[in-house]
Amino acid sequence: MTEIHPNQRVAVLADSQNLYHTAQSLYTQNIDYDSLLEAAVDGRKLVRALAYVVKADAPEEESFFDALTDIGFETHIKEIRTFSDGTKKADWDVGMSLDAVSLASHVDTVALCTGDGDFARLCRHLEHEGVRVEAYCFEESTSEDLIEAAHEFTDLSSDTDRFLL
Repeated sequence: MTEIHPNQRVAVLADSQNLYHTAQSLYTQNIDYDSLLEAAVDGRKLVRALAYVVKADAPEEESFFDALTDIGFETHIKEIRTFSDGTKKADWDVGMSLDAVSLASHVDTVALCTGDGDFARLCRHLEHEGVRVEAYCFEESTSEDLIEAAHEFTDLSSDTDRFLL
């Protein structure tokens, strides 16, 4: 179940907020989503590529959303919610988890592009369902729980020339 073969069906789920903030804080650069998708698919059969993004009304975000679509990602867009105390929230943890669970019967591998440790439990659930889980993020900011729960972890910091723009 944990071996990679060319007939595997892969779903790629990218937590764009997590990737963006990590790449910015560590390298002040952006993610190369084309290279990320290519690495996650790794010659296998892509079933779906989903990018979870947050709409913050920034001037460049529409071109970013369009670029993701051009690369082959379906974009799931969520508006930032501002609460009465001024705090803002817009995370995709539940949406990504539900999509991964829904896709589990249609794929052999789920590639989670995030460093968020909240997904460790999802990894264990998917493994129980017979799905291989691969995690892609920067090791410096990736939860140990997620690294341990995934079948394989790819450290984007190990090849910044490939994974950063």
